[in-house]
Amino acid sequence: MDIFLDVLIDSFWDTLELVPFLFLTYLAMEAFEHGAAGKTEKVVREAGKAGPAVGALLGVLPQCGFSAMAATLYAGRVVTAGTLVAVILATSDEMLPVFLAHQEAPARMLAILLIKIVCGMVLGFAVDAVLRLLHRAGDGHAHIHELCEREHCECDECEEEEPSDAPVHEHHHHHHEDGHHGRLWHIAHSALIHTAQVTAFIFLITFLFGLMIEGVGSDALAQILADHPVRAIFLSALVGMIPNCGASVTISELFLDGTLSTPAMLAGLLSAGGVGLLVLFRTNANMRQNIAIAAFIYVAGVALGLLAAMLGIVI
Repeated sequence: MDIFLDVLIDSFWDTLELVPFLFLTYLAMEAFEHGAAGKTEKVVREAGKAGPAVGALLGVLPQCGFSAMAATLYAGRVVTAGTLVAVILATSDEMLPVFLAHQEAPARMLAILLIKIVCGMVLGFAVDAVLRLLHRAGDGHAHIHELCEREHCECDECEEEEPSDAPVHEHHHHHHEDGHHGRLWHIAHSALIHTAQVTAFIFLITFLFGLMIEGVGSDALAQILADHPVRAIFLSALVGMIPNCGASVTISELFLDGTLSTPAMLAGLLSAGGVGLLVLFRTNANMRQNIAIAAFIYVAGVALGLLAAMLGIVI
């Protein structure tokens, strides 16, 4: 019981230290996302054959919903399969906030993000090239209408103008101020929710691993992961596939405390695309395509992790 309480208290204080850094990071990210979300989608829509390059570069930006957006655009055939793959592989999900909260060296973060961008671009272009060779790249036209019909989202209703009989002039300034305050509150509110969610995950992981280290012993845990680097790569990539921000939080935390090696961390963070795959399975009707994309992401994560191990990459 004493061990349980000790680990609980240690985990609480360790996690509490991170909260201000997490909140400030999410505040900045939410503000950025509010300003850039529409523009980002427009850039991806208009990327054409350069989609994987644009997707990888934009995917690495700390926008939580980006992989979800890419999956929806793919389901409507607005972007290619290669672009979706590039976005998922490049998306850092919760890695950046966790690294910033731990005040890690910027060089480490940049090295990981750069690897993710390059892998996303290369494999994204490769996927599109292979699909074109096999004449499986689609007809080159968007099918948003079909997506809307499947989702029953009544897009036409969204496009209708608001009633124009509202008094415009007399309350214009008042509405503008309300809108500004509303937007600021929305940004702060979203940042608080994100901070609470990720803090809960970090606390849970820290607590569970604290208990495991106390129970199993740190040497035994190191043996499971460190002494079997290949097994660790396969397991980490599998954890990354969990469509939840907890996946990238877990992998980042284990890497930062030295439990996961660089190749295993890369395998996990490459396959960790946030809720992207979940949205893909929800919005894209072709289940074979969805399974093929998910399998490709996992295999890519494992293969690139093994390659990093062969090259002896340490970040």
